[in-house]
Amino acid sequence: MPSTHRLATHRLATYRLARFVLGAQAEDRLPDRVRASVDAQQRQSELLVGWVQLSVVVLFGTLYLVAPKTSGGTDFMPVPYALGGYLAFTLLRLWLAHRGRLGPVLLFVSVIVDMGLLMGLIWSFHVQYEQSAPFYLKAPTLLYVFIFIALRALRFQALYVVAAGLAAAAGWAALLAYAVVTELNMGMPMITRDYVAYMTSNTILVGAEVDKIVSILTVTAILAIALVRGRRLLERAVSDSLTATEMSRFVAPEVARRISQSGEVLRAGDGEVHEGTVLFTDIEGFTTLSEQVDPRTLMTILSDYFGAVNAVAEANGGVIVQFNGDALLIHFGGGDGSDHARRAVATARAIVDDLSDRPFGPLGHRLRTRCGLNTGPVILGAVGAANRLIFTAHGDAVNLAARLEQLNKEYGTAILMSEATAMAAGVCREVAPAGDIVVRGRQTPTRVFALPAQEG
Repeated sequence: MPSTHRLATHRLATYRLARFVLGAQAEDRLPDRVRASVDAQQRQSELLVGWVQLSVVVLFGTLYLVAPKTSGGTDFMPVPYALGGYLAFTLLRLWLAHRGRLGPVLLFVSVIVDMGLLMGLIWSFHVQYEQSAPFYLKAPTLLYVFIFIALRALRFQALYVVAAGLAAAAGWAALLAYAVVTELNMGMPMITRDYVAYMTSNTILVGAEVDKIVSILTVTAILAIALVRGRRLLERAVSDSLTATEMSRFVAPEVARRISQSGEVLRAGDGEVHEGTVLFTDIEGFTTLSEQVDPRTLMTILSDYFGAVNAVAEANGGVIVQFNGDALLIHFGGGDGSDHARRAVATARAIVDDLSDRPFGPLGHRLRTRCGLNTGPVILGAVGAANRLIFTAHGDAVNLAARLEQLNKEYGTAILMSEATAMAAGVCREVAPAGDIVVRGRQTPTRVFALPAQEG
C-alpha cells in the first residue's frame, strides 16, 4: 500500500509539472471536421516551409555569387555543388508538398536531409578555402540552423521541431568531433582554452562549441514547449468556440452577448434591472393538438412555429429568453431604445394576425396564439443552481404579463396588455378596456386592455 501511494503521488506530481510546463489539454476531443481543417492548415504550412527554404537557398547562392572569391586557386570548389544539391532537394520537397505526398516519414527524412546538407555545406568550407578543419567551426552559416528549426514551428507540431533541433545538435557535434580527430591525427592539436587565440586563429575552444550545441538544444526545447502550449491553447479555444457556437443556438444572440461580455463569471442571482416590456405567448388548444398527433410530428410543428415567432420577434428587436413547452417569454428593452412597448405590441399583433393563417408542420396545422404584455422594471439575469443556470427575465412585471396571457381564456381575447404597456406604446385609442383585475400578491387592481384583431 505505501508503495502504491508513493506511485500515485509521483504520478500526480508529474501530471502537475507537465500541466504547468505544457499547459492544460482540451477536455473534449476535437470533432473530425476540426481536425481535418487543422490537417489542411498543416499542409499549407509545409508549402510555406518549402518556399521559405527555397528563398534561403536562393539568397545564400546569390550572396555566394556576388561575394569576392578568396579561393580562386583552389582546384575543388564544393560550395556550388552543395548549394546545387540543396536547391535540387528543396525543389523536390516543394513539389511533393504541392502534390500532398509529404507524409510523416518523408517529413522526418526531409528534416534530416535539411540539416545534413547544411552541415555538409559548412564542412566544405575548409576544403574550398584550403584551411584546417577547425576553420569551418567559425562559419556564420551556423545561424541558418536556427532558421531551419524555427521553420518547423509553422506546423504547430513540436515533434518536427525536436527532430530538427536534435539533428542540428548531432550534426554540429559530429563536425566538432571531426575537427578534433583530424587535428589529433595530424599531430597538431589545435585545441586551446584561450578565447582570444580561439577567435584569431584556427584553434578549437571546446567549451565554445559545446555552448553552440547547448544553445541549439535550448532554442529547440523552448520552441517545442511553446508549440505544445500553443497547440493545446488552440485546441481548447477551438473546442470552446465550437461549444459557444452550438450553445448560441439554444439561447438568443442577445443573451449570448451578455454572457460572453460579462466582466465576471456569472452566478445565480446576477442580473440587471431596467425598464422593459415582456410578451408572453401561448398556443391555444395545444393540449388537444398534442393528443392528436404523434410526438415527432408535434416537434416539427413546434419547431416551425417557434422559428416563425422568433423571426417576428427579432424583426422588432425582441429576444426570446425562455421556452416553456409551447409558451414563449419574449423580452423587449435594455439598451435598444425607449420604444420597447411599441415594438412588443407590434410583435404580438403580427403573431396573432399574421401567423394564425399560416400552416405549420407536415400536415399544415393552423395555430392560434394568445399574448399577454406588461411594461415595467424587469430583471434580466441568471437564475438556477451554481452549476446549472438559465438566463431569463423575471420580476413582478414578468409575473403580470404571464397572468395577462392566461386571462385571455376568460375574456375571449387574443392580446391583453396592462395600462402601462398601452400608454408606453401609444395605443390607448386602439385598445378596448377589458376591466380591472387583482393579481395575486397585489392589493390595488390593474387595469387591463384588449387589442382587437386587425380587419382584413
